[in-house]
Amino acid sequence: MGAARPLTVRMERRALRFRTHLGRSTAVRYLDLLAVALQPKGYRSIRLYRPEEFPAPVALPALWEPLLWVYVPGPDEHVWTVVSARAISGGMWAYHEAARGRYGYLSPCGDVKAAADRTDRLLKHKMYPGNAW
Repeated sequence: MGAARPLTVRMERRALRFRTHLGRSTAVRYLDLLAVALQPKGYRSIRLYRPEEFPAPVALPALWEPLLWVYVPGPDEHVWTVVSARAISGGMWAYHEAARGRYGYLSPCGDVKAAADRTDRLLKHKMYPGNAW
């Protein structure tokens, strides 16, 4: 019975990856909501899933999922993170920091304010690493 668990976990991950791939329009809708929620906080975003904002064709399989690049311009360099919306267990969706994959969980997609606050804390920590945000 112990050997069946890893197979079940692998199958669930594949199913979630497949659901994320098929639910592209759902992910785009959630990322659009996050981009709007981050604007009042002073963050800019580039929707890497919109051809008018990112005209280059994406050929890497890892980049087929919609991504939202959130950044704040600085005098010397930009501070940024990339956010994705992925399917999670229970038929739900969640925001993730794309560089960390499923380990970069931010918040469920149903709570856009919490996702904006979490992204805000993440970027503030990158801007001012010595402070406790």
